[in-house]
Amino acid sequence: MDRKEELNTAFDIPVAERKYSEKPNLKIIKKILTISPFLLLLISILGLKLTRNLKLSSIRNINIENAYTPDHSILGHLPYNEVSKGKLVVIEPNIEVHVDMSESLLKMREHAKKDGISLVFLSGFRSINLQEKIFYSLKSIRNQNAAERARVSAPPGYSEHSTGFAIDIGDFNKRETDFEVEFENTDAFKWLKKNAAKYHFKLSFNKNNKNVDYEPWHWRYEGSIEALQVFEASNRKLKNTKDQ
Repeated sequence: MDRKEELNTAFDIPVAERKYSEKPNLKIIKKILTISPFLLLLISILGLKLTRNLKLSSIRNINIENAYTPDHSILGHLPYNEVSKGKLVVIEPNIEVHVDMSESLLKMREHAKKDGISLVFLSGFRSINLQEKIFYSLKSIRNQNAAERARVSAPPGYSEHSTGFAIDIGDFNKRETDFEVEFENTDAFKWLKKNAAKYHFKLSFNKNNKNVDYEPWHWRYEGSIEALQVFEASNRKLKNTKDQ
C-alpha cells in the first residue's frame, strides 16, 4: 500500500446519509380533503349545541348555590313554579292571567274607567322559556352582567309572571310611560295606589327594595288561597325586612 492509499484509509470520514420518506398516499389525502368540510360542519353544530346547553344549564346550576340561602333566592328574586296551562285564561289578545285573578282584574279596570281612568294591560303570564329569552337576550344587548340585569328583569324560574298572578299595567293616555318609573306620575298609578288593594292587588317592587329596581307598573294578585301560598315567602321576607 502506497503512502497515498494509507492517508485515505487513516482519514476515511463517513458521509452523512440522506434518507427520503416514502411518497404520501394520494388516495388518503383525497379522502381527507373530501370529508373535511363535513367534519367542520359537524364540529360547528356540536359547538352550537354545547354553547346552548351551557347557557340553559347555567341558571339551573345556580340552584346548587341557592341551597346556601335560606329562602333560595337569587339576585333578590324568589323562585316560582310555572302555572299549568289549565289555570290560565285569555283576558285580551296576547294577555293570559291566572283564572283566580281574572275576574278581579277586569272588575278593577271597569271601575277605574268609571272614575275616568283608562288602565291598559301590558304583560300577564310569561313562561319560564320566554323569561329566559328576555333575561339573556336583553342582558346581552345592553351589555349588562347578571346582577345588573336582575335589577330590571327576573331570571327564568324567578319571575312572578310565571305564576299567572302578576300583571304589568300602564296608562292608556300616557303610553310613553309604559314600563318606566315615570308611570308613577300618571293618573292611572295614583288611582291604583288608592284602590288596587280593594281588588287584592299589591305593588311587588317598591322603592324600598334593595335588589330590584322600583317598578310602579308591576302588580300581583293575592286574593286567593293559591296566590297567598305562592307569595307567602315573599311577604314573609318583606315583613322581616321591615322589622329589621
